[in-house]
Amino acid sequence: MCTKPPSATSEGRPISLPARLGLALIWIYRHSLSLVMGRACRYAPTCSHYTEEAILRYGLWAGGWMGLARILRCNPFGASGYDPIPEALPPQARWYAPWRYGRWTGRHIRPEHRLD
Repeated sequence: MCTKPPSATSEGRPISLPARLGLALIWIYRHSLSLVMGRACRYAPTCSHYTEEAILRYGLWAGGWMGLARILRCNPFGASGYDPIPEALPPQARWYAPWRYGRWTGRHIRPEHRLD
């Protein structure tokens, strides 16, 4: 997965400049800090891959907040397991209330997919 950031979404839409910058920061993290911190993650897909997919699907604003919520959940007291990107944005999410984009707890992960 160490490839160049994509130039278009899976739907064929071009990626905005802010989203490209966010993806570039993820790429830099994967090739620098991730090597030092280790490549273990409590979730599948990994937090950086989750954030990358969220940005590609929903843009930098919504996808970035989703990724931030996921990264903050990735701690010794958080949940673990299979946690894919939601198929749709949460119905209560609004651009002026960005915290509503993220899943801030691990309660949404089904028990059979948990590793803890």
